[in-house]
Amino acid sequence: MSYKFTKWLILIIPTLVVGVWEVVRHQFLMPFVSMELGNVLTPIILFAVSITLQYRWFANLERMQEELQRERALKARLEQREQLARELHDGIAQSLFLLSVKVDRAERQQQAAGSSYDWNGLRKSIHEVNRYVREAISDLRIPPGAREGEGDEASMSAIVRRIAVEQQLTLHLDWQLEEAGWPAKAKMVLVSCLREAVINAAKHAGVQAIEISASGDAHSFTVTITDRGRGFTEEAAVKPGRYGLQIMRERTNEMGWELTVASRSGETMIQIRGGDGTDEGSRVGRG
Repeated sequence: MSYKFTKWLILIIPTLVVGVWEVVRHQFLMPFVSMELGNVLTPIILFAVSITLQYRWFANLERMQEELQRERALKARLEQREQLARELHDGIAQSLFLLSVKVDRAERQQQAAGSSYDWNGLRKSIHEVNRYVREAISDLRIPPGAREGEGDEASMSAIVRRIAVEQQLTLHLDWQLEEAGWPAKAKMVLVSCLREAVINAAKHAGVQAIEISASGDAHSFTVTITDRGRGFTEEAAVKPGRYGLQIMRERTNEMGWELTVASRSGETMIQIRGGDGTDEGSRVGRG
């Protein structure tokens, strides 16, 4: 029942009840109901109808008003989060890009001057901060209610789908991972690793599609990311400007998870295994 229809019912029904009662009283009940008694019964009947019908309508009206207020509050929160995301993108993210360009220019000038300095550490730090900012921008665009369990937009599978869309990749997803009971840090690290893998595939593998499978739960899980791209060598993965796998290795090491990377022409497979019982650290294998 819509808000407008409920409002009209509240306005019309009392008038109709009184009108019908007066017609019935004067046409059929005059021999049995005196004028004085009829005048007493009119407000009683009107009150009875109001209690039985209009009380529920007013309750429905109040519920719709509360829902409207919640929607307005949620919209205001979303607008604030979107504004903050834009400010991060237009401010910090672009500043980090400019800083990266300046580092490249400084390195070339230093090489031209005949001196040397290892800029990889600074580049890696800029790369990490830039990724953190991008993740923050992406997280800010998740509706706040989703983080409170009101929806699945903050689930890891939904975030992976959104990352694939952002990178313009077709995603073949087999997600059997139970997401209940995950510590916030473990979930954040796994999503960060998945983000790195998807972005690396989009940037370096030359593919239009990517496959991701996940199974297990917070205590024991396996996540596999596969692309059918050009592949890479170990030397290419650690050359300056390529920090994705290094960052993934550091994050999985910190969590005590196992990271396996196998790459050849036509296929790259990245697998993350972990959980409460995994304390071996991160192992990297290549094929």
